[in-house]
Amino acid sequence: MPNYPDAIDPSKIGDYPASAGAGGGYVWDEVLEYRVWCHPKDGGDDFFYAYSSYDEARLAADSLRSTDESLAEVESPLALILQREHIDEPETGVYVHVVEERLAEWPPEFLFRPKRTPHTIPDFLAPDAPPNRLDIIRGLATKKT
Repeated sequence: MPNYPDAIDPSKIGDYPASAGAGGGYVWDEVLEYRVWCHPKDGGDDFFYAYSSYDEARLAADSLRSTDESLAEVESPLALILQREHIDEPETGVYVHVVEERLAEWPPEFLFRPKRTPHTIPDFLAPDAPPNRLDIIRGLATKKT
């Protein structure tokens, strides 16, 4: 089973706004919570349950799928992350360093990427970055020196 980081502040689980960006930004700073989104059969409003760990969220999703007949769908857990800075790609291959906090929901698998460091984005954007810049984000390379 994957070992994803726990939420940074368990006392704030469930206090974050439901609305968040979806994916993107390439880098992450903190995991705020794990969310299990639920879709009612009766067409009512979608809602989520929030958890401090991926394992807790995954177990809850499995339990909801097998026990709550009022739900049409229970999604796999998503990570709500904080990005203090991120990389925007307004068009393919064009990257912009954005220094603005935002919340985004990510598939937990994206958390296998190392957390952003002070060098991650500058190295990614550097003219002498490796040919596959994404290797920097994945923690597989640093820029050429």
